[in-house]
Amino acid sequence: MSLCRFCRSPLTRTFLDLGLQPLANSYLTPEQLAAGNEPVFPLHTMVCDACFLVQADHDVPAEAIFDEGYAYFSSFSPGWVEHARRYAEAMTERFGLGPDSLVVEVASNDGYLLKHFLAKDIPVLGVEPTANTAEAARAIGVRTDVVFFNAETGRNLAARGDRADLMAANNVLAHVPDLNAFVAGFPHVLKPQGVLTFEFPHLLNLIELVQFDTIYHEHYSYLSLLAVEQVLGAHGLRVFDVEQLPTHGGSLRLFCCHQAAGHEETDGLRAARAAEAAAGLNRAETYDGFTARVEAVRDSFQAFLTAAKDEGKVIAAYGAAAKGNTFLNYCGTTADDLLEAYDANPAKQGRYLPGSHVPIRAPDAVKVSRPDYVLILPWNLKDEITRQLAFIADWGGRFVVASPATRVLD
Repeated sequence: MSLCRFCRSPLTRTFLDLGLQPLANSYLTPEQLAAGNEPVFPLHTMVCDACFLVQADHDVPAEAIFDEGYAYFSSFSPGWVEHARRYAEAMTERFGLGPDSLVVEVASNDGYLLKHFLAKDIPVLGVEPTANTAEAARAIGVRTDVVFFNAETGRNLAARGDRADLMAANNVLAHVPDLNAFVAGFPHVLKPQGVLTFEFPHLLNLIELVQFDTIYHEHYSYLSLLAVEQVLGAHGLRVFDVEQLPTHGGSLRLFCCHQAAGHEETDGLRAARAAEAAAGLNRAETYDGFTARVEAVRDSFQAFLTAAKDEGKVIAAYGAAAKGNTFLNYCGTTADDLLEAYDANPAKQGRYLPGSHVPIRAPDAVKVSRPDYVLILPWNLKDEITRQLAFIADWGGRFVVASPATRVLD
C-alpha cells in the first residue's frame, strides 16, 4: 500500500485514475517515433484521508522527467514573462529590496524571473536542475547553480554565504517527489525575517473547474492551502499572506516566513482558509465523484471530434503543452484526429506529441494548413492565443476549447 508523500499515512482513496500515459513533456523525435517503444506509466492520483494532500501514486523518478532535454523554457510565454516582471516590481517595493539584498529562486528555469531583479541591481541566485535552461539563464547574466533543491542544497548555500531576503519557488512545489526533503531546504537559506513565496495552481480550481488535464507525472502533488500549511509547519515555516492569481487557471501565491518572524497574518490568508473550508477540502468525501465529471468532459470532446470529422473539417491544435498531452491521451486522440499542433518553442518543433503522436510545427504553419478548427490546449493562455492567431478568421477558421466542456468560440 502506498503512503502519503507528506504524513506517511496509508493511501486508500482514489481521486482520479487517468490510466497509462507517457511522460507529458517527453516530446518524440522522428527516430523515437519510428522506434515505437514509447514508455507509459500509470497516472493515478489519490487523496490522503489524514492531511488531504492530493498526490500522484507513482514512482517515476524526477531524473526521468527533468532530464537534459527538458523542453520547457519559461521565456516562450510573453504572458508569463510579464507576470514575472510584475512580481519583481511588487516584491521589490513591498519588502524594500536593493543592492544589499539577495533574491534566490528555486526552479529558476531560463532566468525569466530573476532577470527583472537583476535589472534593478538586486543580486540574484537561481537554483535549477535542468542544464539546458540553466545555461540559457547564465547567458543573460543570471548566476545559476545546476542542482536539485533539498535540505543538503539549502545547507550548502547557507554555508557559502547565500542567505536570502526573498526566496521564490513558483510552480515547483507540485513537481517534487519528496515534499519534506524539498521544503526542509528553505529554512537554511532564508534570513530570519526573510520572505519565501510559493505559487501553485489551486486544487480548489482543479476540482471546481474540472481542470484534470493539469494532472501529469511531472506533478507529484495537487495543492491546497490546507495541505501546504501542514507541510510548511512541519519544517518551522508558516504562511502569513495569500494572494489569488489568475495564472494556470487560478493559482495561490503564499507568503511564508520562519515561525518566529515578525510578519503578521493578513485578511487574505484568513479568506483563503475560509474558502477552502466552505468547499469542503477538509472532508474526505469532497474528493469522491470527481471521476464522473472528468468523464463528461472527455465525452463532450469526443462527440465534437466525431461530428467535425464527419463534416470533413480539418482540426489542428495550438500549444504543445503538457496539460494538452494529458487531455488528448485520456480522450484517446491521435494524429488521425488532429492534423498538427503549433508551438512557439523551437525545442518542440519537428517533434511529436507524446502518446497521440501529433506532429509539432512552428506557428506560421497554420497559415499554410488553414485548419477549420484550432483547438487551444493550454486553455489558461486562451486570450493570448486567440489574439495572436486572430487571422484564422480570414479563411473561416474558429477556435475550440475543451475545458470544462468543449465549445467553439464565437
